[in-house]
Amino acid sequence: MNIILLGPPGAGKGTQSDFLAETYKLTKLATGDMLRAAVKAGTPIGLKAKAVMEAGQLVSDDIMIGIIRDAIAQAPGGFILDGFPRTTAQAAALDEMLHSEGLKLNHVIELKVDDAALVARISGRYSCARCGAGYHDTFRTPVVDGVCDACGSTEFSRRADDKAETVAKRLEAYHAQTAPIIPYYRDRGTLKTVDGMADIADVTRQITAILG
Repeated sequence: MNIILLGPPGAGKGTQSDFLAETYKLTKLATGDMLRAAVKAGTPIGLKAKAVMEAGQLVSDDIMIGIIRDAIAQAPGGFILDGFPRTTAQAAALDEMLHSEGLKLNHVIELKVDDAALVARISGRYSCARCGAGYHDTFRTPVVDGVCDACGSTEFSRRADDKAETVAKRLEAYHAQTAPIIPYYRDRGTLKTVDGMADIADVTRQITAILG
């Protein structure tokens, strides 16, 4: 079974893909991880990618498709793609590569979210600076205000890319570049949509119902 999870940053793709990989014995193919592994292994396509990156350039779609092809060869039980494709050109190239390998996508699942609610959800996150326990301004505050439940620390931190303005910019980029692949897969009859704003367990149930 081969799956793509789609959705903007913070929609929960990572959490769901981890669950699906373990439950269905699939290989999770995260773009960044695959790229680093190919470079480290010194594969032919990895060496090409290394040369491009050392020159300060972006890795081309052709190189990424080659890296994905190599990774899929090591995933006989099926895969979940996380972080690719990001454009309709990449989606078309992926389809062509899979066809050449005698493979196909079984499911493309969109985690649909509300932008304003997602910004609030992400920008409200913070964690204990000592032990890393996670909290949220609205959904999960410490039992004692300003004191970590887990270790008692009074120091907390927020990720720079969780700021509301940063999240809004990432969403804007997603809608401009990646959202157009939604109709691409819808037209091919492989797209299913779930409510990404539901709680984690409910999103998992929705996806599991689609996969069967």
